[in-house]
Amino acid sequence: MGHVIVTSVSLLWILLTVISSLAVFYALFTPKWLIGPQRISYGENGSAVALGPPSVGVFNRCTRMDGERSCGIFAMDGLSTDSNVFPTFWKISLVFFTLGITVMAFTAMAALLSCCIQSVNKKSIFTVTGSVQALAGLFYILGIIMYSAGWGSARVVRLCGPESQPFYLGDCSIGWSVYSAIFGILLTLITASLSVYAEKTTSSDKVSEHVEKGETLVCLL
Repeated sequence: MGHVIVTSVSLLWILLTVISSLAVFYALFTPKWLIGPQRISYGENGSAVALGPPSVGVFNRCTRMDGERSCGIFAMDGLSTDSNVFPTFWKISLVFFTLGITVMAFTAMAALLSCCIQSVNKKSIFTVTGSVQALAGLFYILGIIMYSAGWGSARVVRLCGPESQPFYLGDCSIGWSVYSAIFGILLTLITASLSVYAEKTTSSDKVSEHVEKGETLVCLL
């Protein structure tokens, strides 16, 4: 008969796995990675109107056109989009982030299954999943590095000024999407480490005692 085993550490591990995945996923699809300088429009009477700063993400952007804010994808042809429009380094960054999110999606499912299945082929599902999560964290870090390396591209120079270069933004500033991505990366690395402790708590002597008593649902704080 199968057993459902949940401890406070394993539950925390599951929650952080899901939250870290959502944080990076949300950051990737929001065009708030770089915030350009404030733009001013002058009316017919000479009055100045602030249009609001444009922003750009990994593959999308937001700007103000005809008085309305317009957001959309600039990588219309995917990875085959012209490099002047979609910088090569950002294409590589998108690939790394996509790999990381895909890996984390599978680990999230594995984390949920860990309540019922603690081992696969005599290998702990916690430690195996934790190792894969560490790999996802590496993909994320490489994605951030590649994105920063693309700051010297023609697209960023048009937005941030001629002083822009790899790892230097010129007149632009970091948007909150970057902080969301960094938050997700840190959580991913924490979950990878936490998997070891989750494995220990679910295979502890206390859990074994409850299982030997015939309990099918074991919950320990």
